[in-house]
Amino acid sequence: MDVSEAVYSRQSTRAFTDQKVSDELIKELLEKSARAASGGNLQPWQIYIINNNTMSDFLEFQEAWTEPETPAYAIYPENLSEPYKTSRYEVGAEMYSILGIERDDKEGRFKQMLENFKFFGAPAAFFCFVDRQMGMPQWSDLGMFLQTFMLLAREVELDTCAQEAWAIKQESVTAFLDIPDELMLFCGMSIGYKDKTAKINELRTERRPIEDWATFVKG
Repeated sequence: MDVSEAVYSRQSTRAFTDQKVSDELIKELLEKSARAASGGNLQPWQIYIINNNTMSDFLEFQEAWTEPETPAYAIYPENLSEPYKTSRYEVGAEMYSILGIERDDKEGRFKQMLENFKFFGAPAAFFCFVDRQMGMPQWSDLGMFLQTFMLLAREVELDTCAQEAWAIKQESVTAFLDIPDELMLFCGMSIGYKDKTAKINELRTERRPIEDWATFVKG
């Protein structure tokens, strides 16, 4: 698989089979991903992997957690302007349409949202943390690391879903993993093999045309 094919075939997979992923394979992908660009070579990511028995233990822990949680950060700006507001609305509408969940079916939408916190059935996952002293430049490094991992996963026919939704579960996640106070949860990453029979995996988001966001400066 070449890079272009990996980029095009990557998607946010939201239904996985129960086929196992070995720790060895995840380790190999993480080590390669560490070659991602990093300002000053800080390599600000801290990764915690859950797999096999630890996945089962974590999901049981999550189900039993009843304490209210404070989000690690705001995932979206409070007053999202256009065209970003429409982009976010459209992807949600398309996803629920594929699933046959009506707009006024609040229970159905809430149930689907909760699948985030089961990693959509993925057998393996990791959490990405960053030291609280880091700033926006280092957060961009996290993005490059995560994208590199997702593309390398496609090379070995694995599928993924990067999940900032886990930011609203930071306290339970850090409690389970016994994370030191100086680390802040950025996101989770579901890892596994896509369920090709699941309707939700038919979702293929559109991208705005290049004329909307790129300007070739004339000399």
